[in-house]
Amino acid sequence: MRVVPYGERVLIKREAVETKTAGGIILQTESQERPVQGVVKGIGAGVEGISVGDTVIFGKYASSATVDVEGETLEVIDTSEVKAVIYG
Repeated sequence: MRVVPYGERVLIKREAVETKTAGGIILQTESQERPVQGVVKGIGAGVEGISVGDTVIFGKYASSATVDVEGETLEVIDTSEVKAVIYG
């Protein structure tokens, strides 16, 4: 299945959720922080300055939709929610 975001939106795979603290304490699901960065898996036709494969930082609750594609959970995010691109 192929998913292409519409307009000025990007398709992002969030980084994995941390389930343990640095000291080894296992976090309950409610205590786990949602990751605020991920890898761009697809871009809409109106997107400029972001490419597939870029790692981006975005707002914690930025997702407008979630879709499962070939075993991966991907999120559709408006480009206005993307705060930065990480290079290097």
